[in-house]
Amino acid sequence: MEQELDRSVTFFRFEDLRIYHKSIDYADWINTIIEKFPKNERNGLAERFSTVARDISINVAEGSARNKSQFIYYLKMAKSAIRECVVLTYLAAKRDYINEEDEEISRNQLMEMTKMIGALIGSLQRSHQNHQNMDAD
Repeated sequence: MEQELDRSVTFFRFEDLRIYHKSIDYADWINTIIEKFPKNERNGLAERFSTVARDISINVAEGSARNKSQFIYYLKMAKSAIRECVVLTYLAAKRDYINEEDEEISRNQLMEMTKMIGALIGSLQRSHQNHQNMDAD
């Protein structure tokens, strides 16, 4: 029974990825931050920010169920969502919806996730190339 519980914890591969948990934390943090936005922005910038922040983890999760080249594609989509969050962070700061500290926190988290995804893509590409080289031998 205990072994069954252990397997259920890691049944979904993406749950073993640090980037997945980091992106979930970021999406939760964004949902807290957008509570500070003016009410008239709740259906505009705030909603977009929340959706795009969530898209990072969704792309990681979706891609993990695919083959390596498709996983890389979804990770690149996650990086696109991160870049969009950079723009949304800038807009929120420019409009004084977030303070300088929150802007810096957001940018630092986005930079860290970009690096993590870049490293994961590199690892997948190397693994894919090694597998192809072994097939050629």
